[in-house]
Amino acid sequence: MNGVIDWFARNHVAANLLVVGIFVAGLMGLWSGKREVFPSVSSDMISVSVVYRGAAPSEVEQGVCIKIEEAIQGIEGIKKILSTATEGLGTTRAELVPGTDIPEALEEIKSAVEAIDTFPQLTEKPVIEEIVVEKQVINVAIAGEVGAMALRQFAELVRDDLTAIPDITQVRLANARPYEISIEVSPSALRQHGLTFDAVAAAIRSSSVDLPGGGIKTNGGEILLRSIHQAYRGEDFESILLMVREDGTRVLVKDVCRVIDGFRESDQESLFDGKPCLMVQVFRVGNQNALTISSKVQEYVENQQSLLPAGIQMTTWQDDASYLRSRQELLVKNGFFGLALVFATLALFLRFGLAAWVSVGLFVSFMGTLWLMPIIDVSINLLSLFAFILVLGIVVDDAIVVSENIHSHQQRDGFSLLSAIRGTQEVGKPVIFAVLTTVAAFLPLVMVPGNTGKIMRGIPLVVIPTLLFSLVESLLVLPCHLSHRAPAPFHGNGAGLRSFWGKLQGSFTSRLEDFVHRTYRPFLQVAIEWRYVTLACGLGVFLLTLGLMGG
Repeated sequence: MNGVIDWFARNHVAANLLVVGIFVAGLMGLWSGKREVFPSVSSDMISVSVVYRGAAPSEVEQGVCIKIEEAIQGIEGIKKILSTATEGLGTTRAELVPGTDIPEALEEIKSAVEAIDTFPQLTEKPVIEEIVVEKQVINVAIAGEVGAMALRQFAELVRDDLTAIPDITQVRLANARPYEISIEVSPSALRQHGLTFDAVAAAIRSSSVDLPGGGIKTNGGEILLRSIHQAYRGEDFESILLMVREDGTRVLVKDVCRVIDGFRESDQESLFDGKPCLMVQVFRVGNQNALTISSKVQEYVENQQSLLPAGIQMTTWQDDASYLRSRQELLVKNGFFGLALVFATLALFLRFGLAAWVSVGLFVSFMGTLWLMPIIDVSINLLSLFAFILVLGIVVDDAIVVSENIHSHQQRDGFSLLSAIRGTQEVGKPVIFAVLTTVAAFLPLVMVPGNTGKIMRGIPLVVIPTLLFSLVESLLVLPCHLSHRAPAPFHGNGAGLRSFWGKLQGSFTSRLEDFVHRTYRPFLQVAIEWRYVTLACGLGVFLLTLGLMGG
């Protein structure tokens, strides 16, 4: 290690290129890194859904759920199986053991389910997919006393507009009642036309279907047939033919029924500022930037304010990206104040140049970590930013130790390259072990299993690289920069700022040395002489702390 320190101290170009390379790589990582509110985690669950039209829950359980469970229960990696049978739908969820290869498990489950040939005839093709944890970024609240249909149509328009914006791909309506078409049969109209309720129901049921019709094999190949008569709107149902009289008169649904095109009834109501509302939810997908999505949604809402229909208000709501934005601002503010305190402290007791280069080391450490974050799949989120704030107070410790020892050698042996090399080599091993012990304290967080580990891994994977880059900077780059710095006088003879600062430095330095020689050193000698008493006091404080924590 001493040889590496010596080589970098003598080769200024290599040391400077290392710093520039780390800065450039850090900027690239900052530009390409993923930004999200919370770390992405997978649910480790695979869902199998089968539609069984017209079947009761008990029929769905017997005909669908039990058969799926029997088919997949022997697949390796499945921890637990949970099935839900409702009217017309069977859903089976397979929870995987943490660490299982999800794509491989998904393929095995697909093969097992598709091999089932005993499903009832009225079931549709199984839908097999991984349950993905959605990453909501921001909501748009649309409220107004304009009627449910007008509010829904405007909300759908906003949804489509947001989806068309670049960098926004997943938008969904929330708390929106499903469309429902109600058909009210008039008994008098039935008697007038000689129809029955069952006849009307059968006509509607048979005329509003979308079913496969098999195929016709020909010499040129096979032609697939499909009956497409599914009605989707009230007008479609009104036009369904019920009967044709002998004189050619056609009797339609609208002649005997009242068709209401509306929404399903619900006992829940969503209000925003006391008005009926719908929420448009905007999600982040893949590597999309949560801050970019939030900014574009807010810009869209602001631009639409002058174009809103009468009686409708639109505003953003529950912007989760604001937490990420505030944490970034907190990091910048804490970093500025922390850097200012470090610089001021070092400048008071040592030298301006030394304080400046130690401060540069803070940026080198952070930039190196930002470069690695996309490579090790760590995003910029609330937890990783917390890790930066956490490590802010300890990242310059090794640089302070190295720079102070170099300063001591330069004060004693002169401001030369050899003083910088010897000062660094003298404390190199203790500094390395000091950093490695801190790294060892955070390393177990990387090995926490399950989704908890996926969430927590961002903290050690930010702290550890930051400490290691700080170690590299303090041992390889800092000696080079401090080796050619001329001494700054403690006491100036002239007027001006330099003279004032020199006197201030001299005052602080003399007081610190006085404290070390008159107070700290005698106390240390007593503590060493009475070492057993010192150990007992330390143990007592430790036990007292445990008692306070337990109580």
